[in-house]
Amino acid sequence: MSPINRRDFAKMAVAIGATAAWGNLYGSSSEMAWRERRDLFPEGVASGDPDHTSVLLWTRYPQGGALNFEVAEDEQFKRVVATGKTRVLAASDWTCRVLVGGLKPAHVYWYRFADAQGNGSRVGRTITAPDPADDRAVAFAFVSCQNANQGAQNAYRRMIYEDERAAEADRLGFVLHLGDFIYEIVWYPEDRPQGMYDRKIRDVVRYPSGEKIRDFHVPTTLEDYRAVYKGYLRDPDLQDARARWPFVNMWDNHEFSWLGWQSLQKFEGKTRPAQTRKVAAMQAFFEFQPARMKRPNSSSLEEFHGPKVEDVPVTKFDEQGLGEEPNNLAAIGSLTGYRALRWGRNMELIVTDQRSYRSEEPTDMQEAKALASDDFPELIPQEAMEILDAARTYNKGNPPETIRSVDGSVSIPNIWAKRPAQTVLGAEQKAWFLERLNRSEATWKIWGNTTATLDMRADPQNLSQGKKWPWSGYAGFAMGDWSTAYTERGEIYDFVRERGITGFATVAGDRHSFWAGLAAKALPPHSFTPVGIAFVTGSVSAPGLVEAFEHVLPKDHPLQPLFVGQGPADQKPQPVVNMLLRHGVKSCQQYLKSGDVQKSRELSNPDLSPHVSFVDMGGHGYSVVRGSTQTLETEFVCIPRPVESSGREDGGPLNYRVRFQTRIWKKGEPPRLDLKVVEGDPKFSI
Repeated sequence: MSPINRRDFAKMAVAIGATAAWGNLYGSSSEMAWRERRDLFPEGVASGDPDHTSVLLWTRYPQGGALNFEVAEDEQFKRVVATGKTRVLAASDWTCRVLVGGLKPAHVYWYRFADAQGNGSRVGRTITAPDPADDRAVAFAFVSCQNANQGAQNAYRRMIYEDERAAEADRLGFVLHLGDFIYEIVWYPEDRPQGMYDRKIRDVVRYPSGEKIRDFHVPTTLEDYRAVYKGYLRDPDLQDARARWPFVNMWDNHEFSWLGWQSLQKFEGKTRPAQTRKVAAMQAFFEFQPARMKRPNSSSLEEFHGPKVEDVPVTKFDEQGLGEEPNNLAAIGSLTGYRALRWGRNMELIVTDQRSYRSEEPTDMQEAKALASDDFPELIPQEAMEILDAARTYNKGNPPETIRSVDGSVSIPNIWAKRPAQTVLGAEQKAWFLERLNRSEATWKIWGNTTATLDMRADPQNLSQGKKWPWSGYAGFAMGDWSTAYTERGEIYDFVRERGITGFATVAGDRHSFWAGLAAKALPPHSFTPVGIAFVTGSVSAPGLVEAFEHVLPKDHPLQPLFVGQGPADQKPQPVVNMLLRHGVKSCQQYLKSGDVQKSRELSNPDLSPHVSFVDMGGHGYSVVRGSTQTLETEFVCIPRPVESSGREDGGPLNYRVRFQTRIWKKGEPPRLDLKVVEGDPKFSI
């Protein structure tokens, strides 16, 4: 790859809205007045999206005006390689972005900001990527779903503790944040004095405007969205992590709206236009996250300059389900998040946006509600979800007129029979993604995906007592992720298989749980042909499904023991749902009877989840990926439920640490995933 010249670099900085600075190879002692005043830089410092010669720096300085900055090869700033000035304006909520180029590949740098009087930010540490031809091993962490309103960010403290004590060659190069960096749904302490589950509600965010829906608040203006970021970034664990590593950030749903898609919101079953809120959400993301994202029609180095839009109903959709209303198109086009980063010879990270271009999620439509039943919590018939997803393409273009259960208790008209198949990526982004995947020369092609790709299903047809499952075959879960986007996911996996792409791996978040397994288009009774490997990381702090089941599912519900049941010797509810998803109903029933995990696994349904190696629906923490020319290793670091800050230097104890290893496979070969439990005993998860 040819090095970028300074003129093209300056154009790049303008395109992403950043002051440009160019480094030198030699360095000299600092001449900038600086004394640390963290109180004047309350959200700290951050860096993001490094390549092998440059990185993006960030801070917020509410006093405004001009800031000096410098970048050095040492923490004492005796070898300063880049300096400059940047402006901090009210129009950008006093944030600034600096793109520093001319740096050495695979190098650690230190940076800081100061005002004219020498009042300085904390010192940040950042790292450039290896040269694309460099075959050294690479390492990064991936995280998602931090809810500062409801939990503590102990995972970051553990991550920092372990990285500081690791050998230099084993340290992380960056942190990939796969969305839900903020939660725009905010409860104030007085809204829920009883708390959320066993958690207290923290007074982290108060919206200047906001809208109250039921007992929670959502943002309505740019100032509201900014308020969430400022509240979150004053968390010391999160702020310290952003100061230690460059982050690669991608939004998921909560950066805009809980059930949002394109520029639409959904509350209490009603979809409403929210183009102004979408643009506000994108502007706040741009201002607070240092990322190389494209803004249309703006040459400002400091201001977002979002499009002027109105909240107009979106009623007409194209063949991919994209709303054609001009304000909708302008809002979702206000910031383009999907992009790729090369990290040496061994890894290319391809990050996609699963929310801005997707069609409406079919299982969340009112017409599909009859498919769910209180008798079978969370379970939706897989066959019905396949019909909804494929829509008019189902059964080679011959979808049924109705969707009917075996016993006739449910029968709904198939209103999806004339709709296009569901898309998560949208046509334009999908074409870009497949093209980028196809031409990647990296050993490992990592799909950075904010939503999980591994199927999540159960076998209620094997229940031996109680109410009979009224549908034919397996049940899935309406997660709104790739696990029910069968058509488009199958198209992607067919593309990988047909072109013989090896080293294909997905890392994802959103599901508030740890998953590891094989990427396959379909499961039994269909043909099971893995084409890659896939991982999902547990939430940093947001509550998961196990926690919800413990508090919401009635204890006298007949299926409650299959989710959070107890064996004969258990003193408290156990995450039996992990065994349900990994091994099936019969294994769960055996555990409830005997309490013998090994005996329970022997009754595993081999056709239920041949793609899954590990699942923990209650796991919190983070994951680490290490890639070399021959192997990819992924480690889950699971911490106890982060109800409160641990107050410890190491972030608190571990529940478990598990490690998965894959050797690079050849074209035409299936990948294999080997599991090793390093610490702890995740007994229901394997």
